[in-house]
Amino acid sequence: MTGTGRTKTWTVEISIVESGSDVRAEARLRGREGGQMVGQGTARCNPADENVPAIGDELSTARALSDLSHQLLNRAAHDIEVHTARPVERLRA
Repeated sequence: MTGTGRTKTWTVEISIVESGSDVRAEARLRGREGGQMVGQGTARCNPADENVPAIGDELSTARALSDLSHQLLNRAAHDIEVHTARPVERLRA
């Protein structure tokens, strides 16, 4: 995809909630046509490990972004199938 064209901006907002040894993150994608998508991820500190909150934040956020990327791939595959009336191979997450 080359050339000049209009610029689109999509924004991802990450929300992280800590509750004891559990961390939950949401990655909310805004700016897409048709609304928003939300990816979710969790992390839990093993009781035998040192509690380092930043690691839980990183893991839960990475998992939320991974969930979001899988949703985007599946949405793209679905949209291609709708427009081409043919099944998509090797694109779904």
